[in-house]
Amino acid sequence: MFHESKKAEIVPDGLPASPTYDAGCRRCVRLATFLDEVKAEHPAYRCLPVPPYGDRKARLAIVGLAPGLHGANATGRPFTGDYAGILLYETLHAYGYASSPLSRTADDPLTLDDCRITNAVKCLPPANKPLPGEIRNCNDYLTADLALVPEGGAVLALGRIAHEAALLALGLRRNHFAFAHGARHALPHGRALFDSYHCSRYNTNTGRLTAATFRGVFDAIADHLGRARP
Repeated sequence: MFHESKKAEIVPDGLPASPTYDAGCRRCVRLATFLDEVKAEHPAYRCLPVPPYGDRKARLAIVGLAPGLHGANATGRPFTGDYAGILLYETLHAYGYASSPLSRTADDPLTLDDCRITNAVKCLPPANKPLPGEIRNCNDYLTADLALVPEGGAVLALGRIAHEAALLALGLRRNHFAFAHGARHALPHGRALFDSYHCSRYNTNTGRLTAATFRGVFDAIADHLGRARP
């Protein structure tokens, strides 16, 4: 289920690698090629696998889908500069996890407390749609991400793909844990997996996900972790 971390290494571009991501990873040919194409069009963008961000001792791990083209892929920090990050960081700030309700650039002063954000797929996929094989290729990084969640902690999956990737990383069967917004699934050692619709532009613009229904999920997480609600 939860696995011990491996010793960090240094990858060829000089950026640190860790069990939770590798800045030099090119194991998915389609994604690596796409990142090269985007970098050629947008030289200022990071266009590398995006590492997790936040407190390594956090009791809450949030799993998104993948970096956004003009957001995390550009800035190098999950949900930073992304439309989806607007609602996410506003909510994290309201619940005491984030020092600011805004996350626009990777060098802004925003910090996270008791929270860590990662993605099911660390690289930008074309049309924001990773292939099943790419999700599997990246899953060992997510396994290492979730191994950091302590006993009694929580994992929040934003969307069905993140939910299924988290289950794969935890060694759990999908048919035993159906995705549903607001669902809570018991995990070993007092941990829990919570589900929410992804805070994407489509879901918020259509009303499928609202600030109130998103906060409902965070209320349940706060109760599980013994944190005060706002």
